[in-house]
Amino acid sequence: MDELKLYTYIAVFGTFGLYFLIAWWTRASTTSDFYVASAGVPPVLNGMAVGADWMSAASFISMAGLIAFLGYGGSVFLMGWTGGYVLLAMLLAPYLRKYGKFTVPEFIGDRYYSKTARIVAVLCLIIASLTYVIGQMKGVGVAFSRFLEVEYALGLGIGMFVVWVYAVLGGMKGITYTQIAQYCVMIFAYTVPAVFISLHLTGIPIPQVGLGSTLADGSGVYLLDKLDLIVTDLGFKEYTTAKLGSSLNMFMYTLSLMIGTAGLPHVIMRFFTTPTVKGARSSAGWALIFIAALYTVAPAVGAMARLNLMETIQPSSTETLVYAERPSWFENWEKTGLLKFEDKNGDGKIQYVADPEKNEMVKVDRDIMVLANPEIANLPNWVIALVAAGGLAAALSTAAGLLLAISSSISHDLMKGVFVPSISEKSELLAGRIAMTLSILLAGYLGLNPPGFAAGTVALAFGLAASSIFPALMMGIFSKRIGSKAAVAGMLAGIGVTLLYIFQHEGIMFIKGTAFLGDMERNWFFGIDPKAFGSVGAIVNFTVAFLVSRLTSERPPEHIQHLIEDIRVPAGSSAAVGGH
Repeated sequence: MDELKLYTYIAVFGTFGLYFLIAWWTRASTTSDFYVASAGVPPVLNGMAVGADWMSAASFISMAGLIAFLGYGGSVFLMGWTGGYVLLAMLLAPYLRKYGKFTVPEFIGDRYYSKTARIVAVLCLIIASLTYVIGQMKGVGVAFSRFLEVEYALGLGIGMFVVWVYAVLGGMKGITYTQIAQYCVMIFAYTVPAVFISLHLTGIPIPQVGLGSTLADGSGVYLLDKLDLIVTDLGFKEYTTAKLGSSLNMFMYTLSLMIGTAGLPHVIMRFFTTPTVKGARSSAGWALIFIAALYTVAPAVGAMARLNLMETIQPSSTETLVYAERPSWFENWEKTGLLKFEDKNGDGKIQYVADPEKNEMVKVDRDIMVLANPEIANLPNWVIALVAAGGLAAALSTAAGLLLAISSSISHDLMKGVFVPSISEKSELLAGRIAMTLSILLAGYLGLNPPGFAAGTVALAFGLAASSIFPALMMGIFSKRIGSKAAVAGMLAGIGVTLLYIFQHEGIMFIKGTAFLGDMERNWFFGIDPKAFGSVGAIVNFTVAFLVSRLTSERPPEHIQHLIEDIRVPAGSSAAVGGH
């Protein structure tokens, strides 16, 4: 066994062992343990768990990769996801915590005094969460297939088993304390390589500062200027000014990610685990600090990864790498199928240019950039192994949260709340564990056979949450006029129009093999990317709900209006503990 594989086995399976120990220590014995960790998680620890739950494989693996290739356009992910967390912390989390229930569909069902609303909310939750979990499963498979050199399916199976152990055994309680450990692994694995690479490129150990500094080679050229020069020389858009489509698309993309983040049920559930409303607010503040520790590093990781990649393969239009002399990292990633070269002109050299007819790097999966960057930069093997463990921690932490949201919506909202209200607590806990097991099996299947429309990005999941759940929560908290018929109509219209647009455009793009912003753009509604269409779906949701409310003249009963007032009144909220 070579040194890298040995370090990787130690890092990966050492962290897995830690997760198993935590799961046994925090095993759930009640439904309150399983759904909300008995609302007993201190704010600082909950903030760390929120950070791990929220910073998925999309944040750890994909975001810096997207920034690496999209440049300035990739800022929509930073602004959207971070801004969405602020919306969640200010507009939703404290009020939902004060209400003191277990799940998002439960609040929607009670607030809109309708089992139908609860069922529709469960449907929206499952669609958004399953779309999101596909990305996590892909991250698990990619990390295993490269660093442990096992088959993608076997790696995915190992990841499923790990999640099954601590999620089924501990529920929210086990997931919470496992996520705290995963956050520590994740942030260490993300920042250590960034420090090494920044020090090598700029002589500055702080990546956030190194991004705007001059190169360490004494040339006096700024890192970003060098990157702009290289990419434009090869025909790509200038890194620091490239936009993601039109300005309208950039705006709608950011908005979709913001309100989609605020509407993600598995993140909202984390705020139900604090003892008080004040604790929910405090944990939101701590979470923002923990999230910023990674998110402020991401632009530097993306830019430096792109520079390292370009300088290794083709630093200018006249300098090219001979394929037979390609470095070991190139060969390693070729084996995974995520990096592919095709010698179109037969000269034996790697030509990496913007022109698709001449470009011989026919596939450079964005998801490899964070994982491959330490290898490209020739960092020590223990650092590379650490990144593998961090990528797996990111994917598993969010997958567990998503799967808990799905299973709790089935066992608590559908069975207990609608179809079998007399079910005992012991039977409900068993049902929750069975639902979790089935959800993991389904997620694994989707990880092996991802639908074409969702294989590329989890941004679609944010759009689905934005178009369905976020408007229902906002109107439920801040409007006393919206009744059950209006809410149900709004949710169905919002997610319906978003799904239709996604299938119509994203599915065709996948079949035709077009690029991230390809030929289909001219057929988009006002040039809006399908991944950004959730913001339009949200507008449709709000509009339909208010129109139905006016046309039917339905008003919520008086006790529901009092409920809304009680949720929104801050007086004495620090003492509220809620729950069942």
